[in-house]
Amino acid sequence: MTLTAKAEQTRGSILATGEELMLAKGFTGVGLQEILTTCGVPKGSFYHYFSSKEGFGVAVLERYVETYLTAVDALLARPGTGRERIRLLGDAWAARAGSASAGRCLVVQLSAEVSGFSERMRVALADGVAALVALFADVVAEGQADGSIAAGASARELAEALYQLWLGAALLDRLARDGSPFTAALAATDRLLNHP
Repeated sequence: MTLTAKAEQTRGSILATGEELMLAKGFTGVGLQEILTTCGVPKGSFYHYFSSKEGFGVAVLERYVETYLTAVDALLARPGTGRERIRLLGDAWAARAGSASAGRCLVVQLSAEVSGFSERMRVALADGVAALVALFADVVAEGQADGSIAAGASARELAEALYQLWLGAALLDRLARDGSPFTAALAATDRLLNHP
């Protein structure tokens, strides 16, 4: 559907509001009326842009993933060895740990919640994770080529292991709230990058 600039702005506002509310309360914890009231949009407008709450959830996730991948791509495009750029990303994840922004990841917030009842939302999250791991893998391969990362494991497998390690640290930090899971995760990252 082609939207006018004003309609695109309204749709963007609904999505941004939904993202904030979903980060705070999850998907099932947010009602349609709360979304509409918070962004000041009538119910009819919502259904002009989205066929259902699930369709809205998918759109929120796709927008979130696109924005997140752009930010990660920019971070990984900085100068440096492959190892330096992977650690730069790991340090960025760790910098959010123990703070109010630590839980501000829709993958962390929604993966367990939506995977059991919305195949479309599960796929949107899975596709986003796959794209993120692919970015990691490209930089790991560059690090293996420049000698800063051990060349024994496949770049894809190492990228998957790093993502799983950091995602686990993000989940555990929601309990610890002190950054300690990332201290351990970054130490393990260095061991993985050194291991042939």
